[in-house]
Amino acid sequence: MSLSQALDVAVGLMFVYYLLGSIISLITQLINETFETRGAALQQYLLRLFGDKKLGDFFRLPQVQALRPIRYKNLMSVFSSATEPKKLEKIPAAIVVDALFDISGFTREAEMNFQELLDVVDKMPDSDSKRAFVQWINQGVTNISELRAHASAYINGLLEQAADTFRARARSFVIILSLFVTLLFGTDTIQLAQNLWNSADLRAIAAAQAQVVVEQQGMRADVTDIVDELGKYSIKIGWWQTQLLPESSAPWTDWVSFISLKLLGLGITAIAVSQGSSFWYDLLKKVTRTEKVLPDSKG
Repeated sequence: MSLSQALDVAVGLMFVYYLLGSIISLITQLINETFETRGAALQQYLLRLFGDKKLGDFFRLPQVQALRPIRYKNLMSVFSSATEPKKLEKIPAAIVVDALFDISGFTREAEMNFQELLDVVDKMPDSDSKRAFVQWINQGVTNISELRAHASAYINGLLEQAADTFRARARSFVIILSLFVTLLFGTDTIQLAQNLWNSADLRAIAAAQAQVVVEQQGMRADVTDIVDELGKYSIKIGWWQTQLLPESSAPWTDWVSFISLKLLGLGITAIAVSQGSSFWYDLLKKVTRTEKVLPDSKG
């Protein structure tokens, strides 16, 4: 067994994972921007913080309006360059704290006594922040500066939870999309590895294309062009590369073996692709550098 041959097979597999991962990344980015999923996750937590009645006041603040990202209005806007502000996606915790204190009325006086603080809190709309202020005041936190410090820690945690919520949702979507794309293309890792192992030409083509991506194109590689180029050399990503089914008269054990290996190969591909194109790109860079320093042991 040749170490160089095994590395070439690994490069070929990683390159295919990178291609499929790039397709998933493009689809994911398109969906996130179209449906503003990051902004929706943040808005969910801001609603808990400000409540229904005050959330609109928060979003109308100039300092908040200035943080809204500018993107194309729709898919066709790439041709007209028409843009518009989209949902707020991220905001410094300090701005949220200042906005909460201003909107709620805590900054109308430099100092407030216990009863004045309770009056302000009582006028706040039903929200998580109102319940938090009630708890802090009942615990003896009646100084505005101390309340602001507690609110800062609370809001920092809340914004981190919003980011975690978006990441968890995005991760779930990537996993589901990885399964879908793997089944759609029918990319079987086991069969692809066998094809690469048995064909020096395929290994050479895959290694050369991977080197082009790493050295010249990087993460901006044109996935469509690369897939087309690989197709010319019979490195197929799709059901048309599926090996012949067992004969109809073959023992049932042959069919069980075939189906089991096919499901295993597809499962490996889906798990690998779900790691993301950037993961496989970084790994390709490391492996291609390793190949350069290995002595040529092909034969």
